[in-house]
Amino acid sequence: MTNPFEDENGTYIVLINDAGQYSFWRNFIEIPVHCASVHEPDTRQACLDYINQNWTDMRPRADREYECCI
Repeated sequence: MTNPFEDENGTYIVLINDAGQYSFWRNFIEIPVHCASVHEPDTRQACLDYINQNWTDMRPRADREYECCI
């Protein structure tokens, strides 16, 4: 069986978790708990482009918030 996340012709969505971390996800797989969709179903490349444009700080949200408050 091939990895469904490597299908160049598949349809994907972009998720964000409670820590503010992004991932791309196949649109036919149930969204995990504590994640929300932030980009409509699209091509794999379009979803990866969205992540690259919007996830500019790889640290979890708690680490970013802690740094700004010290």
